[in-house]
Amino acid sequence: MLVGLLAATVSIPGWGDVPKGRVGAATSGPSPAGQTPAALVQQPLPGAPADCANSVVPGAMAKLTAPPDHKQPPTESGARLSKRGGGKAQAKDDIGGAALSDDPSPTVAPETLNCTKAAAQRYADIANHGGWPPLAKPLKQSANPGDLAILRERLGIEADLGPLPNETARRARWDDALTKALKHYQARLGLRQTGILDATTLRALNVSAADRARELQQSAQRLAAAQTLPFDKRFVLVNIPGAAVEAVEGGSVVHRYTAVVGGNDHRSPQIVAKITDIVVNPTWTLPASIIKNEIIPKMVKNPRYLSRMNIRILDGRGREVNPRRIDWSSNEATEYTLRQDAGRKNSLGTLKINMPNKEALYMHDTPAKSSFAQDYRFLSHGCVRVDGVYDLAMWLLDGVKGPEGDPWDVTAIKDAVKGDDTQTIKLKQAVPVAWIYLDGWESSDGTVHFREDIYGLDHPPAGGPVSLAK
Repeated sequence: MLVGLLAATVSIPGWGDVPKGRVGAATSGPSPAGQTPAALVQQPLPGAPADCANSVVPGAMAKLTAPPDHKQPPTESGARLSKRGGGKAQAKDDIGGAALSDDPSPTVAPETLNCTKAAAQRYADIANHGGWPPLAKPLKQSANPGDLAILRERLGIEADLGPLPNETARRARWDDALTKALKHYQARLGLRQTGILDATTLRALNVSAADRARELQQSAQRLAAAQTLPFDKRFVLVNIPGAAVEAVEGGSVVHRYTAVVGGNDHRSPQIVAKITDIVVNPTWTLPASIIKNEIIPKMVKNPRYLSRMNIRILDGRGREVNPRRIDWSSNEATEYTLRQDAGRKNSLGTLKINMPNKEALYMHDTPAKSSFAQDYRFLSHGCVRVDGVYDLAMWLLDGVKGPEGDPWDVTAIKDAVKGDDTQTIKLKQAVPVAWIYLDGWESSDGTVHFREDIYGLDHPPAGGPVSLAK
């Protein structure tokens, strides 16, 4: 059963149109190689690099291990947990099972751009030749054979499930092969690997092939910004939709961290910069927008809020101002500098990773450690909070001598934090860093990954053009 999803051919700008076929019916002429959507996902794009396998490998389960700090680890992204482009988060499935991958392959490598372009073309082919069947509801293992046949067809089109020999196999009861296929699909999307067709997985499965092609196409365009990374050396990568951080060295991921990134109202932008230093026990200077939108309302409700949070008001000469002198019913406070003292209450936590950029954003610790255990981690004002930030700092400080002449390690960093003094430690050599928005990409082994388009960059209103936020 082929289900029509588009009213016209999906076109990949700059790459040529996909061969046309009538959507919702048999194609008016033979499809490329006369193939079905299930075969099209594995059809290589002419000229694609040899190191792109051009298809996911059925049954090739991603290796996953639980982060050491969480008994119930979070998913790699908030996939299908929020309305596109904004709005309140939808109900989340409170089921454990997934974690950050321990696959040493980085999200972005030299071949990722061309691999992702090839994947975009294949998914456009799928959309133009019928797409995939939608699933009406979450399914239990006791579901009727007809519904299971649709699920098997859906998983087969993206090659999460291998070819089935006959109709009897398609309509068979739920088996181990179907559970493994569903887990494989969930792993590719950064979802909890439960092997259960829950509401979250259902929403992901029902994203159309046309939408997936668009995500891959737009991600390929954004990947161009990361091509300056020294792929054979050391760099840090933040994938915003995945809410994850990778420390990469010599072409392999040596550390992968859960992160909290900007929410839809305070988006984390794409940035390419260099990490230059680490601040121990940082102070925090509040942006005017936070003073206006958050601090002033809180001071109206509780005049002791600033003192409770160790936030000082400073005038233009750096002199401290008594909060009682400020008219909190106005925006007068925005004319002053509000600075939070270093310490456990500081919103940046105990470490700040500086990466000079025009957005004045950075990576940091946080006192709100519980946020790392959530699946939905789009909660910051634009900066990136890093779980395991001490470990990342130690990696960044490789080759830098500590206060006793020994290399910096986690113990030395914690000792520095205990000292309460603010100090800046310069890296031996600046480390490139890229924050990139990838909601779809293909890795060199042919696995196609997707994450929630949390900012709605790739899903414009019906009939509207695709535009990229700058």
